[in-house]
Amino acid sequence: MEDPETKAVGDGRDATLQQFGYEQELTRSFGFIGMLGFSFSIVSCWSALGGVLVAGVTSGGPPVMIWGWVGICCVSLCVAYSMAEMCSEYPVAGGQYSWVYILSPRSIRRQFSYITGWFMIIGILAMGATNSFIGANFILGQAQLTHPSFTIERWHTVLVAYGFTLIATFINLWGSSVLDKLSKGFLIFNIIAFITTISTILACNQNKQPASFVFQDFQNFTGFSAPMAGIIGILQPAFGMCCYDAPAHMCEEIKDASKQAPRAIVMSVWIGCVTGFVFLVSVCFCIGDITLVAETPTLVPLIQIYHDSTNSNVGTCFLASFIVVINMGSANALLAEGARSLYAFARDEGLPFSHIIRKVEKKHQIPVVAIVLATVVQMAFNSIYFGTVTGFNTVIAIATEGFYLSYAMPLLVRLISYFHGSHKQLNGPWAMKPLVSIIVNAIGLTYLVFACITFNFPSVSPVTSENMNYTSAAVGAIMFIAAITWFTSASKKFSGPDIEDVIAIAGAVPSSDSDNVNTHEKKMDL
Repeated sequence: MEDPETKAVGDGRDATLQQFGYEQELTRSFGFIGMLGFSFSIVSCWSALGGVLVAGVTSGGPPVMIWGWVGICCVSLCVAYSMAEMCSEYPVAGGQYSWVYILSPRSIRRQFSYITGWFMIIGILAMGATNSFIGANFILGQAQLTHPSFTIERWHTVLVAYGFTLIATFINLWGSSVLDKLSKGFLIFNIIAFITTISTILACNQNKQPASFVFQDFQNFTGFSAPMAGIIGILQPAFGMCCYDAPAHMCEEIKDASKQAPRAIVMSVWIGCVTGFVFLVSVCFCIGDITLVAETPTLVPLIQIYHDSTNSNVGTCFLASFIVVINMGSANALLAEGARSLYAFARDEGLPFSHIIRKVEKKHQIPVVAIVLATVVQMAFNSIYFGTVTGFNTVIAIATEGFYLSYAMPLLVRLISYFHGSHKQLNGPWAMKPLVSIIVNAIGLTYLVFACITFNFPSVSPVTSENMNYTSAAVGAIMFIAAITWFTSASKKFSGPDIEDVIAIAGAVPSSDSDNVNTHEKKMDL
């Protein structure tokens, strides 16, 4: 295991975990390219957009998807730069909840950090289940395309989704030493797949839509008014642009983390913005009849678009297989991210049985229990689809909602810390000037609040018990579970990084009420 030398965050160098009050238990095996590949394996905007294309097709159509994507990219970059700034200052695997703990006033620090941790973990694990579900749909969609008599059943989808998760588990448990190389390979494959897909559909499609259809003509199949349909349509590009916090949770496994982890966050978003835009424009030019695309028997609109473009089952399956491989890479990275988040949260006594979950296997230096737990939870989420489509749609919604709520919390407390006076200036390698930082944070936070509200809207009208959006109920359930675990154990044990040392490292100005508290003394006192 690499033994990093002691460095200071304030001068732009890496801080050892000891300065945050933690032991270095995981191997720093990732370089920048590997971490960029790891992050983009999860973000992979163009393939994510392809997996949820039906939402945009029926809610505003191509103009909402494309112009919504441009807007989402602009505000998402604000969120990414804000997170990169905090990650460069505080490079620990806890990510969002650790930043919230450090930046919050003492009176709300533990509570805000704790609820952020729960939203973060549920979001990551739900996204892992969603990713496996999308990958399963692409496999079964190809089967239906080549065998039209085949009827896709829900249990088929669940079992194939299990396969994605179990393969990812195998890689995480027995292939951890090659995660860096594997991530580089997935990055190269992703880019090749993107170029091949775009080139193929544009070259083969002989019945392209006019530019007015792609950039102007509004399509509304929701039953809502046009403004409401447009808002719902934004959910699709919003789903395609999330999960870019992944490098923050791998900070303890990347070399020179305070520089390279935030760099990977920002670069993965920039690459996602460009590839997502090119993909959406290309696909929208190649869409045939929107009704047929939305109601395709393959259950995957993108497969129908590929088929309409190539007029070939072989060509369609070739392109769709790219998405399957990319989803496998995403499944691997999301499971790794989820396991590290569970490990970090348990290390801070944030979970029941934390003393078990945080254990690290010494030989390979991986959090085995956390990996297994992440696998079980993801498979449990997928199992919901056995019984109810509506229930699993809620899992899909809470995946994005959980991420966005966990993104909003550190941006909120960053603004609070600025006006509260405790952290007016962050000093990491990716620190922005105070005024720029506050403006960027404010823009990002405004978007996240809007998105979190919008994710609770139903997608069609009239609203019934079957098509109702139960995201708000799921958020309430998460908060209820968090409250129970808080009052039964975490209120006495949970705490974050060593605040006293962090302040000394970063050169922050302590607030009058709070920041001279040593976290580890607090752990013993409570």
